[in-house]
Amino acid sequence: MTDDNAEPQLPVGVGPWPGGSTEWPDEPRYDRKLLELGDTRNVIDAYRYWTMEAIVADLDEHRHSFHVAIENWQHDMNIGSIVRSANAFGAAEVHIIGRRRWNRRGAMVTDRYQHVRHHEDVALFTAWAAKQGLPIIAIDNVPGSVALPNSDLPERCVLLFGQEGPGLSPEAVDAASAVVEITQYGSTRSINASAAAAVVMYEWCRRWA
Repeated sequence: MTDDNAEPQLPVGVGPWPGGSTEWPDEPRYDRKLLELGDTRNVIDAYRYWTMEAIVADLDEHRHSFHVAIENWQHDMNIGSIVRSANAFGAAEVHIIGRRRWNRRGAMVTDRYQHVRHHEDVALFTAWAAKQGLPIIAIDNVPGSVALPNSDLPERCVLLFGQEGPGLSPEAVDAASAVVEITQYGSTRSINASAAAAVVMYEWCRRWA
């Protein structure tokens, strides 16, 4: 059996700190166990040997001003992958709307480094966004949606994604100040929810990062 909460160990990374314990750096951001044994976690090289707390603190210094929200009514397997992409693109926070439990396997433990907030329903999420002054930009291919290249993605906003299959709920679409769709060129009506989230986050970064 595997531990879904274990830090992924990759076939790449770094071994023990060169020179042995006498050469270890004394800054508090370094993890002594990682210095001793090596670091093969799924982190960028700049964070090698750092403690998880130090990495989160450093990320907090330069997270972007967009948030990501995901509806979770049917325990969508894509949520973990969306959290992973949110971490990769530096999202301020991820918001889970609906069921509190979600499958973390696709996140590859990036939820340890990414702030995740829960909202019981769309109404409570909308109230939170309004209090923060954050417009909600819904992502779905529904009538009246605007193609992503022609859309307005504000610098401060929440990108709201639905579930695989049904997409966004009517309540979520009604709560949005704009609805954006990803331009497609093939025969399929839609793309995977986690892929769609990555596309839109990348586009936000292309414009604002």
